Amino acid sequence: MVDTTPLIRAVGHFADRLRAAPQSRLQRGAAAEALELARELARRAQSRESPEAEPREMPDAGMFAAADQVTVAGRDLAVVLRSDTEVEEAVRLVEEARQRAGI
Repeated sequence: MVDTTPLIRAVGHFADRLRAAPQSRLQRGAAAEALELARELARRAQSRESPEAEPREMPDAGMFAAADQVTVAGRDLAVVLRSDTEVEEAVRLVEEARQRAGI
């Protein structure tokens, strides 16, 4: 079993930063960046769980739900990852999204 702790920590850190961010920061793109990350993490998890099925897109639940969406998608992905390399790649995606979000 692969250790996904680095991914869970990265996702948790990003989600905490989103929750602490002012509404103006969320409106300037942080929430949109978080939603795109959540969608990508969810797509990867779904592709791993059901490779034959078309992945469903995570809906936009609003800027105040973005942190929760990142958390759920990140934890879903953590369950299906099979290698340290996959974990490292997922952590990189989270860190890059956090930097683009500016938080």
